[in-house]
Amino acid sequence: MSPNNSKIRVGITCGDPNGIGLEALADALSDDRTMAHIVPIVYAPRELAVKAFDNVPWGEVEDESAAASGQINLVSFEAEEFEHKPGEASQRAGAVAMESLQRAVAQLAKTNVDVLVTAPINKDTIRSAGFNFPGHTEYLASEAGVEDVLMLLCCDGLRIGVATGHVALKEVSTELTSAKIVTKLKLMHESLVRDFGIPSPRIAVLGLNPHAGDNGMMGDEEKRVLAPALTTASKQGIQAMGPYAADGFFGSGASRQFDGVLAMYHDQGLAPFKALSFGRGVNFTAGLPVVRTSPDHGTGFDIAGQGTANGASFREAIRMACDIRTHRLAHREYAGSPLEITPPKPEYKSRPRG
Repeated sequence: MSPNNSKIRVGITCGDPNGIGLEALADALSDDRTMAHIVPIVYAPRELAVKAFDNVPWGEVEDESAAASGQINLVSFEAEEFEHKPGEASQRAGAVAMESLQRAVAQLAKTNVDVLVTAPINKDTIRSAGFNFPGHTEYLASEAGVEDVLMLLCCDGLRIGVATGHVALKEVSTELTSAKIVTKLKLMHESLVRDFGIPSPRIAVLGLNPHAGDNGMMGDEEKRVLAPALTTASKQGIQAMGPYAADGFFGSGASRQFDGVLAMYHDQGLAPFKALSFGRGVNFTAGLPVVRTSPDHGTGFDIAGQGTANGASFREAIRMACDIRTHRLAHREYAGSPLEITPPKPEYKSRPRG
């Protein structure tokens, strides 16, 4: 499909059209070194591209087969009754975000694009448009026919997964079971091996309660749920350790001793992650048969339309998607042949930070 088969075709959604998604993308692709290694294909209404891509080369193409190197390739669609109002939440904006996602996922399923990078959505407006999922992660799992996936937040050597994801805090304890934790640990272990090229990963498991329960004084989930899960995981060859008290785990530097960390609920993992890596982090969905990443920020309604959106996280999301694809291809070769195979060199280099 691509004019240059060595370049990875990156399908990109527009996210909420009243947010900063396409502005951040334009900033991310303003570096020629980034554009040189990929063929970006964006699914969005034309009027959004005209406004967002004024400082980067772009062109409208009929379909993915016409996508060209050296530019952002727009596969456009009509957005009926949508009025572009940066910073405003609306049901029609949610409908545009949903259509962009559906079109991109359809082409990913047909292998017309190699990887998917999703711009941020507003979960309220996209649901009002008929999107019946808590977020991208659950939608992609449903489309792929996969029962279990893992939201994995990544930056440099820090990789944090969450056991319960997008659920209310009051429901976390009920949802946590030993079987669920073993499933998430298995997903993380397999992803670290296949997607990140770590042959024998070490995983830290955080406790649910303050001080990891303090030997049962502040909750019994660590003994009743987590301990059996860790034992089962160990028997399956997974190096999972813990449970560790979450409050001092990151500040003490303990996270640097592990290849991955499994948090029990959304904010337990994402709050320290964003404090340590905000603006550079990437959200990766582990467990899918396809590669999907996204920047770690939201829609940015407060700065939308001002031309100040930073593309660092979007750039990292593109880089990571390409690197993961390279690792998967190498892993497939290793797993399929008893002979030693030299893994391919990464086809994409991240922009140097200064």
